[in-house]
Amino acid sequence: MSSEAEGRFHMVDVSSLTSVPRRVTVRTVLRTDDGVGIEAVYEPSTASVTDTAAVTRGGTAVVVAHGFTGSLDRPALRRAAQAFRAHAAVVSFSFRGHGRSGGRSTVGDREVLDLAAVVRWARELGHTRVVTVGFSMGGSVVLRHAALERGTGAHTDAVAAVSAPARWYYRGTPSMRRVHWVVTRPVGRLVGRYGLGTRIDRKEWDPVPLAPFEAVPLIAPTPLLVVHGDRDPYFPVDHPRMLADAAAAAGAPAELWLEHGMGHAENAAGDELLDRLGAWLARP
Repeated sequence: MSSEAEGRFHMVDVSSLTSVPRRVTVRTVLRTDDGVGIEAVYEPSTASVTDTAAVTRGGTAVVVAHGFTGSLDRPALRRAAQAFRAHAAVVSFSFRGHGRSGGRSTVGDREVLDLAAVVRWARELGHTRVVTVGFSMGGSVVLRHAALERGTGAHTDAVAAVSAPARWYYRGTPSMRRVHWVVTRPVGRLVGRYGLGTRIDRKEWDPVPLAPFEAVPLIAPTPLLVVHGDRDPYFPVDHPRMLADAAAAAGAPAELWLEHGMGHAENAAGDELLDRLGAWLARP
């Protein structure tokens, strides 16, 4: 993977960003291990530089992974990123097939490579502590990434999954049946491309990737937070409980926040929750 700029995107000298506090916003395109260009944006923390706690947190970067059909420029993702900037620097990006990133979406499979490229970049920028937070599909990706990249240069120091599925192929709600129609049907993929701005790979998974609940036992001892709304129209609360149970069975219980009245993912996350989540991600 190389952190090279492409086209009109600006890449600055990494050495200019290695001091704390960082004040430079950077938009660039990264290259994944399988050659896909991923659009990413680095934004410095807005915490007061005179605050001792802010300086202590200066080494942390939060990498934010959006949900299916999202992108780094969608309003809900921007709102989350701005909330997290009150606690740490933030790197947001668009998964393959989304926004101005290249490739096609594999709906959570090869997206682990996208996240790994972004985490490596955050470390290249001088951050000594890099943490990940993902919403919905992004939640499944951060869980698998945390398990698969342990001990590598793309590892995460803490992981939070919001509104994430615990298992694949779930069709138990009308919302998820619509998602499966978009992903699996030719007409649905056309709707995804032209109606939702998401380019979806027509190939089925082969092999089927590690399920999120199977990944969770491999994450320990990395701190893990599972966040889920009790009114999620996509995944009912047995999904977060399954993830938390898998962590407990591995001897490293996850923190589980069941949010009363919350719906699904970044669109439903309120300001208070985002601030609380940012504080959890930024704590040493």
